[in-house]
Amino acid sequence: MDLGLTSDQEAIREIFASFFADRAGPDHARAAQPLGFDPEGWARLGETGAPGMGVPVDAGGGGASLADLVVVAEEAGANVSPLPLVDHTVTARLLAGLDAVGDDVVSGAAVAGLAVRPATGGLARSVPAGAVAEVLVALEDHRLVVVRGAAPGEAQPNHADMPIAHRSVQDGEVLAEGPEAVAAHARAVDEWRALTGSLLVGATRMAIKMAVDYVSERHQFGRPVGSFQAVQHGLADLPGLCDGARLLVAKTAWAGDRPGEGVADMGDNEVTDFAALAAMALVFAGEAALRATDRSLHYHGGYGFAEEYDIQLYYRRVRGWAQVLDDPARECRRLAGLLLNDREVD
Repeated sequence: MDLGLTSDQEAIREIFASFFADRAGPDHARAAQPLGFDPEGWARLGETGAPGMGVPVDAGGGGASLADLVVVAEEAGANVSPLPLVDHTVTARLLAGLDAVGDDVVSGAAVAGLAVRPATGGLARSVPAGAVAEVLVALEDHRLVVVRGAAPGEAQPNHADMPIAHRSVQDGEVLAEGPEAVAAHARAVDEWRALTGSLLVGATRMAIKMAVDYVSERHQFGRPVGSFQAVQHGLADLPGLCDGARLLVAKTAWAGDRPGEGVADMGDNEVTDFAALAAMALVFAGEAALRATDRSLHYHGGYGFAEEYDIQLYYRRVRGWAQVLDDPARECRRLAGLLLNDREVD
């Protein structure tokens, strides 16, 4: 298993690092508040082919692997991108797998979104891209449905400034039913976990850089703040957390791209099961991002809370990304069930 980037993936990283630095970043994130969506930036992203990048070639897409997509997601996270690329990508791949993806989704002309939790009573609650999705896929009563139409354009108030919204799925077209529908939705949500984990890795990486830059420039008592041992100790463990989260996300993508089923053998410490790794990646990357942004904001002092300083954007955004699916504690309990072969976890 080689989890390093290939030469093609290095090229992908460079291309999208440049794109998101130009068309995302803190200034664009601020301009997109409170909805958390930049329509002009999304149109420009469509010109790169990114919205359909993960769709198979025979469905009109770019045929990118999950390992390719996590590279793109990390750069989006590093620039707190106000573009729902993760939600759109997993939804497009889900639709393609059911022979239901349209050219508008592949091109990005229509934003697609996924209800990551099953709908109840005809309502999908707190859909991550619900405020901007013109094509919405949801699971309700073992039926996978798609709803097409104008997006509401108004988000539920949230501190992360994400386009979260409740959406009705009562008039949705049924795409699949029974075990097929449940399995397809579960796979899409696991891909969402993996890619969101990569968003969090990118945000962690940038939060560390911002902290190091600030304590190197800020002086107190005639010395850089970063020269004080307490500050150095507070920053020393963060790169290891970031690298560990990136490695776990990479292994998750590797498992997701492999044919067949993996294993989750705790006795031999062998975990290659995609669902288990996806949960691990989301939880661990979320914890790393929470710690890195918290510590970076703390070392900015009072400036960290000021709106003109960028760290507060990362601090707020990662809390939304890490928790929009569920309380991390419940996700940990779910993961324990997967690793313990679905035995009840107290």
